[in-house]
Amino acid sequence: MKIAIIHDWLVTYAGAERVLAGLLDVWPEADLYSVIDFLSDEDRANLGGKRATTTFIQQLPKAKTHYQKYLPLMPLAIEQLDMSGYDLVISSSHAVAKGVLTGPNQLHISYVHSPIRYAWDLQHQYLHEASLDHGFKAKLARMLLHYMRMWDQRTASGVDDFVANSHFIGRRINKSYRRESTVIYPPVDTRQFTLHAAKEDYYLTASRMVPYKRIPMIVEAFSRMPDKKLVVIGSGPEMEKAKELATPNVTLMGYQSFAVLLHHMQRARAFVFAAEEDFGIAPIEAQACGTPVIAYGRGGVLETVRGIDHSEPTGVFYTEQTPESLIAAVERFEVQAHQILPETCRTSAERFSTERFRQEIKAFVDTRVREVSLLQGQDALLELPTITPLNVAQVYPTAVPMKHA
Repeated sequence: MKIAIIHDWLVTYAGAERVLAGLLDVWPEADLYSVIDFLSDEDRANLGGKRATTTFIQQLPKAKTHYQKYLPLMPLAIEQLDMSGYDLVISSSHAVAKGVLTGPNQLHISYVHSPIRYAWDLQHQYLHEASLDHGFKAKLARMLLHYMRMWDQRTASGVDDFVANSHFIGRRINKSYRRESTVIYPPVDTRQFTLHAAKEDYYLTASRMVPYKRIPMIVEAFSRMPDKKLVVIGSGPEMEKAKELATPNVTLMGYQSFAVLLHHMQRARAFVFAAEEDFGIAPIEAQACGTPVIAYGRGGVLETVRGIDHSEPTGVFYTEQTPESLIAAVERFEVQAHQILPETCRTSAERFSTERFRQEIKAFVDTRVREVSLLQGQDALLELPTITPLNVAQVYPTAVPMKHA
């Protein structure tokens, strides 16, 4: 069976690319496609050294550093990728990858990190953060996002099966496309983030400093708590704003190596998280180290962190992305921290291991391939063990189908 895997763009190695690496681990013989591919050699090693077949955008000026500006061309670009020679097409999509063209004799499974966030429910937030509330550029941006929204919805009909990276994204898929999905959580390499039970007297946050991560808000909250130490690891456009708000109890370390990140994550009293993420890998990595999480209680984190009221808690939630709400959560954590055990945090994190992802995604795809081949009245497309077709949730309990009215 010929297999193609399509990814939106390959510029950095972040959460979506970890899923891509997991897919390539399961199907190393698959051909890889992407709108652009500018990965460094170090990051490419995580993909088994594979290079993607790219689109015409790869050759456009400043495509490596300003690829977002070519978003209006990406629907056209992704549709030019020729998938006609493949039996199975798997798209890893948070933007346009799911829009590849496939035929009736091909199976297209789309692993969705999110429907295009800035075109759907987060449009107004993104426009505000980009200072596009008023003026000609704002009107042009809204017209573009309207076009992207229509294209995104139309191309959903070309996908045979949706896989969501969380129940939160499953609901977003249903809201945007009116399609059901199966939840298979992304892989988290819990083997690298090892348990360290002894904690020190500081809090940690680690992230790219982009607006939706709300790092300056975290810094402001701890600046109002001078008796509590905060360590911040990461860099990005919000760094200057964070520096302006920082007081002596806040240490801004900038970008650090993995070894430094691991050292601080293992020893932190708690990991502080302020983003509304689709899934959120960092809180799971912290739990793998035995470190509790203080998190904004929206999005995928509600599925990966167990609140203080749980019988086996791993963290504390706060309800608003404000310094006041975070300060209250830190105070609550300090009163009830004795209820959260490092070993419990570690056990919780292991629900999201890399091996678990490989098993669940392979079981799901194998079952769908078998079902499709039977429906077509053909021999099986792939040599598989004899398995009665099952709902993936029966094979691997953490993979849960989303059902909607």
